[in-house]
Amino acid sequence: MSTSRNRIILDCDPGRDDALAIAMALASSAEIDLAGITAVAGNVPLEVTYRNARFLRELCGFPDLPVHAGAARPLVRELETATRHHGESGLEGVEVEMPARPIESHRAVGYLAETLEASGDQEITLVAIGPLTNIALLAVERPELMAKIREIVVMGGASTAGGNVTPAAEFNVWADPHAAAVVFECGRPLIVHGLDVTHQVLAAPRHAERLAGTGGEVARRLAPLLHPAAGSRGDRFGPDRSPIHDPCTIAWLIRPDLFATESVAVAVESEGTHTLGETVVDWWGVTGRAPNARWVTEADGEAVLALLTDRIAKL
Repeated sequence: MSTSRNRIILDCDPGRDDALAIAMALASSAEIDLAGITAVAGNVPLEVTYRNARFLRELCGFPDLPVHAGAARPLVRELETATRHHGESGLEGVEVEMPARPIESHRAVGYLAETLEASGDQEITLVAIGPLTNIALLAVERPELMAKIREIVVMGGASTAGGNVTPAAEFNVWADPHAAAVVFECGRPLIVHGLDVTHQVLAAPRHAERLAGTGGEVARRLAPLLHPAAGSRGDRFGPDRSPIHDPCTIAWLIRPDLFATESVAVAVESEGTHTLGETVVDWWGVTGRAPNARWVTEADGEAVLALLTDRIAKL
């Protein structure tokens, strides 16, 4: 088990599974010191992801947690969202209330830079569970600060699992492949939770029922997020079973022993007609490139879900 407390900034686009990751992080203060949240456009537009992040911090009982809005569109492409799966609210299945506190700022990259400047060397871990636009902008605008990042834990990409938005690409990388290419080449340690591993963490109705039945109001209100989203592939995963993507990153920080990884070289395709957003993993070392990521290959899915439900039930 992990013995050190991770100080993190969570960069996200809430998003159903982002909401579970935020709640899980806030419920895990013994292992995780959540310094703040930065929002990015992705699953839904920025004004919705930013609202949802602020709503979730208040729902979970952390109204003073810093939350800053960031990029409203990808570096190069036009924004394409995933409202088909997450609903117009981004949190389909949850009654979303307007946050009590007013908007704070639209300067997420500035917040990232200032927090890194004020921190000790490699004290901050960035956990990126949406498109990588904010972190790419940090790398481009303040490259000297990247060395201060301990590591970047990413939910994104796919290799053996194939893509979930095109045959080749996973949504977070496909949504801003140019940003992903920057981040994957930024030189910091990367731990990548792609579809290869998140498809091993499959929630079923019993997980939602357990969360709703063992926790308080927060657990009851978030439990519907463990049910399949609209358009989920029941024919692939089984009836009423749905992969839980983003919380894998938080579970990794708490219990890395629940996962297996392999050090590999990963490149991001940013120009291909049929492969835009593909994470090209050099499993056999044929490119001669040095590994730039630890690719998560296996998870104990039941243990991850038990950890998720146990933690959120405590809020």
